Amino acid sequence: MDENYISVIDVAKEVGKAKQTVFKVLKRLGIRSNKMRGPDSRGQLIAYITKVESKLVKAELQNMQGGESSRSEPVIPELGVFYVVQLEPDHDPGRFKVGFASNMAERLRSHRCSAPFSVVLKTWPCRSLWEKTAIECVCDGCERLHTEVFRTDTIDKVISKREDFFSLMPSLQGSNEITQASMHNQANSADAKNRAADHGVRL
Repeated sequence: MDENYISVIDVAKEVGKAKQTVFKVLKRLGIRSNKMRGPDSRGQLIAYITKVESKLVKAELQNMQGGESSRSEPVIPELGVFYVVQLEPDHDPGRFKVGFASNMAERLRSHRCSAPFSVVLKTWPCRSLWEKTAIECVCDGCERLHTEVFRTDTIDKVISKREDFFSLMPSLQGSNEITQASMHNQANSADAKNRAADHGVRL
């Protein structure tokens, strides 16, 4: 299970609410849960959301309660980057992963646990709330292999679609968080190529 996901059941336990309440908040925020098998689901499909989305849910529940809470909510990583990661550049160049990351270095390290030769092709400044829309718009026509993993015949077309999508979105250039994420991305992309070269793989 991707460490960036949390089950709706666990979110409900953390906030002390019924899972039906959490689902109502998800609907209000326009967040769609994903059915997946978790380590403790006994083979059954259960609803998951990203940890970024879970923070939005918690913030919304706090607002619904009038903002009265003895616990301070964690900062929502609203600004970051939308990325395209090529998982197997040499053996399966059409298979790619997309998503939002507030820290590209950490996200890339996570991907390399299962795909050690992953390389970041491109990132765009992004708000976390844009992620779902960006995925649906620019992955249309691609084969969906998993929640955020797709396959395409032409990866350049995917990049082009993303360029078109983000050209229509408000500019987020100048954000310290985005600048930092981009720096992590460039450094880790170079590191990916070096590691692949050490294993005799051409990127």
